Amino acid sequence: MTDTYPDYPFSPQRFDVRPGIAMSYLDEGPSDGEVVVMLHGNPSWSFYWRHLVLGLRDRYRCIVPDHVGMGLSDRPDDADYDYTLQSRVDDLDALLGHLGIGGPVTLAVHDWGGMVGFGWALRDPSRVRRLVVLNTAAFPLPADKPMPWQLSLGRDSRIGGLLIRAFNLFARGAAWTGTERSLPRDVRRAYIAPYTGWRNAISTLRFMQDIPLGEGDRAWPLLAESARVLPQYADRPVFIGWGLRDFVFDRHFLDGFTRALPQAQVHAFEDANHYVLEDKHEVLVPAIRAFLDANPLPR
Repeated sequence: MTDTYPDYPFSPQRFDVRPGIAMSYLDEGPSDGEVVVMLHGNPSWSFYWRHLVLGLRDRYRCIVPDHVGMGLSDRPDDADYDYTLQSRVDDLDALLGHLGIGGPVTLAVHDWGGMVGFGWALRDPSRVRRLVVLNTAAFPLPADKPMPWQLSLGRDSRIGGLLIRAFNLFARGAAWTGTERSLPRDVRRAYIAPYTGWRNAISTLRFMQDIPLGEGDRAWPLLAESARVLPQYADRPVFIGWGLRDFVFDRHFLDGFTRALPQAQVHAFEDANHYVLEDKHEVLVPAIRAFLDANPLPR
């Protein structure tokens, strides 16, 4: 992998999360280390977490899946896989069961990873002992936050959807506009390459089409319940890292988290964007490491 993706010196493993559908994932660090589950969003993949994995794997066990249809995982068509939030939650549960991880975990979430992680946590919120929250959501679109047209293009427009799959517009756009710093060409290519081609881009569009905005949307029940439960995490350690230039997960969403989790340790950056770990990994990785070290799990 080192020759293909920069700063990604890992050997991904594979697990049939459904019959004939393999999920790629990283399992880095000591097998008896405290477990940190890192969940990416759309249109990224486990590559997004590479700096944090490298900064934690000497002590912590880092589990980092590529959601089905994303990264290095399989690309089933719609006849073989239901591209919904519930499927993502079920896949995560299956992976952790396969790895024998039944105890406490730290959830690190970004973008759609927030809804996948908080949706999974609904099964047993007590298992989530610490949270690392980066530019994501666990509650509906705030009332005073307009729906970004770039997401509506994929969610609500047939023509937009065709363009996204045919030309990989979403992954390309995110790689060019999702950071404040200019990404090196090989890093930008690593974000774009997994989704090049009609078949490969299927999940980038299906994620957009699954965005829940109202009660008629399939993901709404999980979203609404996650929002209801979110304040219950206020009794445990929470780290929030936020790029304030994000046009989707902006101050409206950051405010939603800080209201629900007022004890959180907040690191917000005026000069960082959606891919906050790309813009600020030199700051965030040691800060997250210090946060975890200072809040060890009870034994």
